[in-house]
Amino acid sequence: MGASAFEAVIGLEIHAQLQTETKIFCGCPTSFGAPPNTHVCPVCLGLPGALPVLNRRAVDLAVAAALALGCDVQPRSVFARKNYFYPDLPKGYQISQYEQPLALGGGVDVEAGGQTTFVRLTRIHMEEDAGKSLHEGFADSDRRTYVDYNRAGVPLIEIVSEPDLRSAGEAAAFFEKLRQILLWLGVNDGNMEEGSLRCDANVSIRPVGQAALGTKAEVKNVNSFRYLQKALEYEITRQIDVVEHGGRVVQETRLFDSAQGRTFSMRSKEEAHDYRYFPDPDLPPVAVDEARRAAIAATLPELPEARRQRFVAAYGLPAYDADLLTQTRGIADYFEAAAAASGHAKAASNWVMGEVLRRMKDTGVDISRIPVTPEALGGLIRLAEEGAISSSVAKGVFETMCETGQEAAAIVDAGGLRQISDDSSLEPVVASVLEAHAAVVAEVRAGKDKKLQFLVGQVMKATAGKADPTRVTDLVRRLIG
Repeated sequence: MGASAFEAVIGLEIHAQLQTETKIFCGCPTSFGAPPNTHVCPVCLGLPGALPVLNRRAVDLAVAAALALGCDVQPRSVFARKNYFYPDLPKGYQISQYEQPLALGGGVDVEAGGQTTFVRLTRIHMEEDAGKSLHEGFADSDRRTYVDYNRAGVPLIEIVSEPDLRSAGEAAAFFEKLRQILLWLGVNDGNMEEGSLRCDANVSIRPVGQAALGTKAEVKNVNSFRYLQKALEYEITRQIDVVEHGGRVVQETRLFDSAQGRTFSMRSKEEAHDYRYFPDPDLPPVAVDEARRAAIAATLPELPEARRQRFVAAYGLPAYDADLLTQTRGIADYFEAAAAASGHAKAASNWVMGEVLRRMKDTGVDISRIPVTPEALGGLIRLAEEGAISSSVAKGVFETMCETGQEAAAIVDAGGLRQISDDSSLEPVVASVLEAHAAVVAEVRAGKDKKLQFLVGQVMKATAGKADPTRVTDLVRRLIG
């Protein structure tokens, strides 16, 4: 039949750690990087007699995510015990939500491959994380597995999509869009390397035009957009190959090997009844009334898509600029403050997209740690836009501001960097340059206009870059005649 005769059907389950200081049912810290098994207590270890108490902040963050994603937050949701045995699960069950989750419905628009798709959400539910099994790094790792329970009990939300995705690229774009929103809200820190944002993908294939779903495989615990796309591309190709050779796709859980760029079978896929869900007898239902929903909704910031549209409409920015400036909420806030301080929105956009983002990349710091405040950058932009300093000098001033913390005007005045734009000061310099390069002047007069820039460059060099280049160009043309 060929690969073009099939289409992929993909749904994602995204596990996002909530940014709380303590775990979901106890007071243990959630911070990453502590020595193994130091952030534990009788509650998260499931010791006899220890009772869980729900973290209110975790619920508020989960509700905020649900509202931002257009979900219907349920007035009553119930925690259940998901029973299975695995070494990293100290209780022998995971506290999650099943029949009555926190939120239903919702969805987001995803742009991929030149088209926009509305990807529906099935549900968002709360749960606790498991511990971490360590299979490498010990002298006896060939014989033993070690377990670190620091993550056990860390609060998560699981965001489950409908099977609306039709390509690996679309799935990666959806995952990236959700990460941006969660990070924007402060619900999740977006750190996929540390495991605070992970993705499971359910993927099947079916003949184009067929309504019935095929048998799905689950690709487990993918922690980057690129790996998700590569894993799905491989898995789609694998399933098509199985069917075209007369085989049947098996329902199973698979893992992605990034080194080999392929998925491999981990275990047969469990069904919901295998977990023997039942309501947790130690936890009462979660009640989220209308007043609480409204109070949380009132704290939500302007979301990325709305802010992009406003940047285009209010500041006249190109869509490209607006996209780049809304990568994160911090960058968007920095730009708006710099635009307000300078009075030049497009110039502020250029500076943030250029020098500020470059500084962030070179130093590896977040926008909040850039040593130049947006108000200070606004002062520098004003000097450049008003012609007090040239663009090349302005870049040097920015570097000095980063290193010293001084204001732009102080650096300019101390260094005598203000741009020379009056003809009385520039004409003697231009005349001297023309006299020193008579042969080049003759070429310009003969029609070789490209040589004009050489003469302008010599004037700029003679004035240490302080001359107004536009004024210099006019003077060179006039004095050459």
